[in-house]
Amino acid sequence: MISAILDLFWIPIGGFLSFLIFISAINKSIGVRKAYVNLLLRIFEYGRVSIETASKENHLSVRTTKTDNKQGVQLVDDADSKEGTNGATLITRDAVLLPQAQEPAPEKPVSSKKDEINFDFEKCLDYVKSGVEAIIEDDVTSRFEAEELKSWNMLTRTNRHYEFISWKITSIWVFGFFIRYVILMPLRVLVCFVGVLFAVLSNSIVACLPFRFLRLSLASLSFKITFRLISTSMSSFIKFHNKQYKPTVSGFCVANHTSPLDVAILSTDCTYSLIGQRHGGFLGVLQRALARASPHIWFERGEAKDRHLVAERLKQHVSDPNNPPILIFPEGTCINNTSVMQFKKGSFEVGGVIYPVAIKYDPRFGDAFWNSAKYSMMQYLYMMMTSWAIVCDVWYLPPMYRQDGESAIDFANRVKSVIAKQGGLIDLVWDGQLKRMKPKKEWREIQQVEFANRLKSDST
Repeated sequence: MISAILDLFWIPIGGFLSFLIFISAINKSIGVRKAYVNLLLRIFEYGRVSIETASKENHLSVRTTKTDNKQGVQLVDDADSKEGTNGATLITRDAVLLPQAQEPAPEKPVSSKKDEINFDFEKCLDYVKSGVEAIIEDDVTSRFEAEELKSWNMLTRTNRHYEFISWKITSIWVFGFFIRYVILMPLRVLVCFVGVLFAVLSNSIVACLPFRFLRLSLASLSFKITFRLISTSMSSFIKFHNKQYKPTVSGFCVANHTSPLDVAILSTDCTYSLIGQRHGGFLGVLQRALARASPHIWFERGEAKDRHLVAERLKQHVSDPNNPPILIFPEGTCINNTSVMQFKKGSFEVGGVIYPVAIKYDPRFGDAFWNSAKYSMMQYLYMMMTSWAIVCDVWYLPPMYRQDGESAIDFANRVKSVIAKQGGLIDLVWDGQLKRMKPKKEWREIQQVEFANRLKSDST
């Protein structure tokens, strides 16, 4: 009797999972994820209105108490008064630390002393102001923190804690907690496991095929199915724009970098050759499985630091028109979905076509940014498995070529500005590796020379 009941219970669940895996593999949707995302947006809006109403009532009661007692301390709700420090800056800066064109100064009588400089203390005030602004909020470290939300998304890991502000919000939060941890998380782990298992088995079989054309075609199909299953395990809802610019021939696909999921997101729609450092653990299993049948480029830690070796491997890859485009994230580190930081020039020196791609995540459903200094890969995957969903927009941009006389650095900056503009991201000149290292001595010297030039121009 019990076994019969269990059979009746597991048969529909097994059928549902099989159907889910199948439609994910063929990259089709029946509208369930879209309806799920729209339902979440309605819940978030209801929560926002309820929280604002409760906050107004709390503020009103506090003011009434203060009026009756004629004493008290003014209370400020930090969650309501504090704006996000990642998407919008706290302070507005002047570009005093960057080289500026100097207007011609009025003629002054020539000093009798050679190279005399009349120093005024007020000339230092702009630099002092910029230093204080950097201490309060700089453009670098704020890009490696979770993006603040304007309204709470019913997740306790965010910077807003409203789960007990009213019994209605508490009920919704408890129900959502049950859905995410008891129902969604086990299903997501199972689908992710199926995706990795499929990658191991399918690539092992494809690698044994003797014909290169057939092997590459099946490897491309296996590659897409693998990452479609992995992205489905995160309840990903992806919108691709401008598909006419999708990479088609060998070259470089260049995108901004927010999360390790960027690879899975982009690979659901197009086949790429991946490049990166060899890893162990979960990523190592996936890397070895993909490398069996596809022309991916993996480096050991020591080899990855050899620029000449990396450039040679890249040239060999793009010289073969049958190879897929190489997917590269030139920032070299994950940025928190608000900005684009300095692109490394390596991939722009090799030559060939560049396919820019802009990725923008919707943080309301879950923060996709991976803070590698704070969370391990398994902790990050756990957080993604227990988020509401991964919702993002992907824009394919027209292919770009290096112009005659254009340096690799200028070309990289031109591509970066195009990606930032399309994704609605802030275009920054700083190197993302500043979160791990101190500023270079050359950068400080540039500022010193610029300050000395300004003093000279003001004194002549």
